[in-house]
Amino acid sequence: SGKLLTQNFDDPRLGRVFSTMQERINHLNEFVQGYGKFAKLPQPKLEAIDWQSLLNSIKQEWNFSIEGDIPDNDCYADRVQLEQLLINLLKNAFESGSETEQIKVKIEAKSNGTLLSVSDAGKGMSEAVMANALVPFYSTKASGSGLGLALCREIAEAHHGQLSLHNRGVGHTGLVVQVFIP
Repeated sequence: SGKLLTQNFDDPRLGRVFSTMQERINHLNEFVQGYGKFAKLPQPKLEAIDWQSLLNSIKQEWNFSIEGDIPDNDCYADRVQLEQLLINLLKNAFESGSETEQIKVKIEAKSNGTLLSVSDAGKGMSEAVMANALVPFYSTKASGSGLGLALCREIAEAHHGQLSLHNRGVGHTGLVVQVFIP
């Protein structure tokens, strides 16, 4: 409806905003339909991932920095699922209290796959929270569902990969979530 109402405006940004919203709605609808239909994550539909395109798409909704160079190695994954994974991790990073410029995404080509890292400068996690953070419905947030990180782990595992959580090293506060996709 909003898109139709703004057709007579001469602002190309509005068109991009509504196109992005429609694309996300379509992707989320496809994702939720598949998830609900099978009561588990749908099998990934593997395709070659164009990292620049994927990150540009997410940057339309979330403000973050890209750390390092984007690799051009072949990574075959489900784009919709990867997009949802990164959105969930970025949402958590923003909810950590980090300043926007402290939220970073890094993609590294490894000899046996690709390593995605999302880091923030929040307070990190205690050992107890870290031990339970990937358990479905566990949340430290008053309004949290406890499904975001569990879903991210499930997406990583559906790609035969893994997800790990790490407090940032000495001299840094915050968390780094790493996802390895072979």
